[in-house]
Amino acid sequence: MMEAQDMRFTQVVTVGCGIDVHKDLITATIRKSNEKLETHEYNAYTSSLKSLRDWCKDEKVTHVAMESTGVYWKPVFNVLEEDFEVILVNARHVKNVPGHKTDKKDSRWLSKLLLSGLLKGSFIPPVDIRELRDLTRYKKKVIAQAASEKNRIIKILEDANIKLSSVLSNIDGAVGTKIINSMIEGKTDIDELMKFYHGKIKIGKKEFRLALEGKVTKHHQFMLQLHKDSIADKERLIERIDAEIDEAIKAYQVEIDLLQTIPGVGKNSAIGIISEIGVDMGRFPDENHLSSWAGMSPGNNETGGKKK
Repeated sequence: MMEAQDMRFTQVVTVGCGIDVHKDLITATIRKSNEKLETHEYNAYTSSLKSLRDWCKDEKVTHVAMESTGVYWKPVFNVLEEDFEVILVNARHVKNVPGHKTDKKDSRWLSKLLLSGLLKGSFIPPVDIRELRDLTRYKKKVIAQAASEKNRIIKILEDANIKLSSVLSNIDGAVGTKIINSMIEGKTDIDELMKFYHGKIKIGKKEFRLALEGKVTKHHQFMLQLHKDSIADKERLIERIDAEIDEAIKAYQVEIDLLQTIPGVGKNSAIGIISEIGVDMGRFPDENHLSSWAGMSPGNNETGGKKK
């Protein structure tokens, strides 16, 4: 990334700081004009980031711009957000000439674009929304992990030639749970297992009985118990996450109730929407920007009058 020496822009920001962020190295350039600039390097430890903050304060910096590199920008943002207007930019949008890339040139180019008002910042929600987002996204991951464990139970049953998933729509329902628990305990007698059959099951008794014929070994019993324990652990984890989410959304009950007036949006969906976009719609110029940011709008790729 090379900064063209003869490229000059109209100055919009009086004093700005451009920061090139890496895992262990932070390169910052404070610029007051096209010629007046200074570059310092810092490590990624908190004490060093505080030194960067103090330097920016001493130089009367008002705006800070940095690339959104992985997760490494987050601790820098956390230290600087209270004292400056921090603009997080997509690295693809600030690339200059390839083949001349250095950390110092990156930070200087960022600072130049910042002073000229040419940077478009990413949407960064406030702290409480970011924390809610962490909770909702992790809950989604844990639910997916629990679903994977249920699929592994089906795999073990199939290995034992127990066709429970073919005759029950949900093997973790009441009937499926009782049958699997009995098998784990070593109770594989079909007459005993047929006691759990009831009239609400759509499959007839004869076919249901055939589905229970198989060979359940001690290894199968061990693996089934292992997966059930894993599911129980994840369910307890989900309960803890739900309790934390309930605390986090207390300030947004009105917004959650309003979102639920939309057809098809329940409480969990409403919480998920708020965790991703927040409640301050003033951050988006209009509904088109919001839908585009959320990835709901098709992109454009046209050249020579042809749309690709």
